[in-house]
Amino acid sequence: MIAQNKAKTYGFILLGLLLSIIWFYPFYLVIVNSFKTKAEIFVNTLSFPSEGTLANYPEAFTALDFIQSFINSVIITVVSIFLICICTSMAAYALSRRQGKTSSVIYFIFAICMLIPFQSIMIPLVSIFGSFDMLNRAGLMIMYLGLGSSLAVFLYFGALRGIPKALDEAAIIDGCNRFQVYRYIILPMLKPTTVTVIVLNAIWFWNDYLLPSLVINKEGLYTIPLKMFYFFGEYSKQWHLALAALVIGIIPIIVVYMFLQKYIIKGISDGAVK
Repeated sequence: MIAQNKAKTYGFILLGLLLSIIWFYPFYLVIVNSFKTKAEIFVNTLSFPSEGTLANYPEAFTALDFIQSFINSVIITVVSIFLICICTSMAAYALSRRQGKTSSVIYFIFAICMLIPFQSIMIPLVSIFGSFDMLNRAGLMIMYLGLGSSLAVFLYFGALRGIPKALDEAAIIDGCNRFQVYRYIILPMLKPTTVTVIVLNAIWFWNDYLLPSLVINKEGLYTIPLKMFYFFGEYSKQWHLALAALVIGIIPIIVVYMFLQKYIIKGISDGAVK
């Protein structure tokens, strides 16, 4: 029995290692080849660079117009996430504290919306926003608010189930109104869930190409994925610069994830299990 359990454990470890290698393989190719010259990439794509060079990164940084693209991505990502966290945490708080058929139906609608693929509503969504002259950065943020609300409400609602209503009642007895209860009692206790919502949506918004490509069409407002698309079109044969640009583009979101990763599992378990 013990030997059988050890065999299963080793089997799972081996399977995990194989899956990790498969998952990391594309990143290996991007990172390794970003330090090669153009000629060396075509000689051997898989090998380490014989003479590593950092010259690709300054060139890619300039050609990518990274500062402007970075600022655009940060503005869209930060504002969209702020709106999602505030609006959905308030909505989940109201739904969790006012139990009834209406609240249950509204929560059920939010939960069902997680199953609707974006591609199925893409054309009518862009058409409606275009009729209101909202195909701009502000319109994109509102779209993200609507598209990201279902999962956020689901997580917040689950987390609020673990916060007793007695805390609300005690705060109200002490003189707090509903907003003060939310602001000073509930919101701080939702920190792990909030961080989870931030990380999941930040990864999505930062890397999203499809929706910004439909909404933002003005030079100077391009996000990093959009600028990357045009960068590949302009430098399609200069893979050493293109791969360096890819590395530059993914660094910021990796840094954010590394700082916030300890909250992610707790936030997901609070939102989905309780």
